[in-house]
Amino acid sequence: MSTVNSFFTKATYKGAVSSSNDWTTGWTLASNAVQQSETLEGSLTSGTKTLTANKVYYLTGGYTVKSGATLKIEAGVTVIAKNDNIVDYILIEQGGKIDAQGTASSPIVMTSEKKEAGAWGGIHICGYAHTNLGATSKSEIGDATYGGTNDADNSGTLRYIRLEYTGYAFSEEKEANGVSFYGVGNGTTVEYLQAYKGSDDGFEFFGGSVNVKYLVATSCSDDSFDWTEGWNGKGQFLVAYQQPSTTLGYECDCLIEADNLGSNAAATPISQPTLANLTLIGNGSTANTRGIRLRAGTYAKIYNALVTGKTNNLTTETKETEEALVGGTKSILNYIHVANDIKVSGLGGYTSALFAAATGNAINQTLTFTDTFFGTVDGGADLSADSFFTKATYKGAISTANNWTAGWIR
Repeated sequence: MSTVNSFFTKATYKGAVSSSNDWTTGWTLASNAVQQSETLEGSLTSGTKTLTANKVYYLTGGYTVKSGATLKIEAGVTVIAKNDNIVDYILIEQGGKIDAQGTASSPIVMTSEKKEAGAWGGIHICGYAHTNLGATSKSEIGDATYGGTNDADNSGTLRYIRLEYTGYAFSEEKEANGVSFYGVGNGTTVEYLQAYKGSDDGFEFFGGSVNVKYLVATSCSDDSFDWTEGWNGKGQFLVAYQQPSTTLGYECDCLIEADNLGSNAAATPISQPTLANLTLIGNGSTANTRGIRLRAGTYAKIYNALVTGKTNNLTTETKETEEALVGGTKSILNYIHVANDIKVSGLGGYTSALFAAATGNAINQTLTFTDTFFGTVDGGADLSADSFFTKATYKGAISTANNWTAGWIR
């Protein structure tokens, strides 16, 4: 019996896909293009290892890139740290390189099977640039040598990468960050990175001269940005945002914690980064109350910043740090708006009145944002005479005309 039904296309053959009607073309994964997964472990000792675009790779244990070797990661790659009771991290040793270049529409994602803060160890890069610990030192993770005299050292490129659930605690003294920069030189390119829900710092700088641009630290339980050991690089367009602890299930500490050296505040070379266009939003915690915390002898030049969400949105500590602020050349805080008064130690003569009188500063400001951290305030320093800095004469990191976070952050 034959039945005519307009729903059915005439197809008098057995099977679903004929050679004359390949209706799978363009939107399914062809049989010869099935995404294979591969496990990264051990060491890359020479040559270039390429992680191919849009594929998934697993990470188990420490994956170390040795001197002379390069780890190349193409756009769209996903690296997943296995939940296998082995500490997972990527370590780039001195002389090794990482070439990890995602795009806004196809970022590189480094995450974990275990979707919890502290699940894996993040990225650690060791370079030949200066520190103030002596000739060389050892990284907290992997015990790799870092430090030297080449501030132009190049450890590679990091671009459009989202790092999720980092911060594994090896011990009370050794905790992994989203990215740890150990004596990394300014020949290295670092831009468009997000550290998302890590259990230690988002980004930490141990000396070095590396410059960074377009960084986002989201709900990292310790400090969003942290520097020590003489870091003197530059940074622009930096965002720190902390969700409420009732949402996260954990507290978050400083938005920026800044040291020269805890054991010797006068150690040279002294930390002295230059930063511009920051949006720093705390979560109102009563346990961790500091926003920008300048201490342990650090110097800093900070411009065009909005700071809110902490009881003490800016604090200064130690004699050396405050004396540099009073002098107004080694350290400069200009065009900074904070949501309440600042807190000083008074050890070096710095005061809230000096802060408020500096160019463009204001205390007790009502700062509002849309879509979590979008918004700027008119008026700011123009640092573009230095080719690293983009002209952005407003306070804050993300303007409505330049949403550089679109498409790649969480």
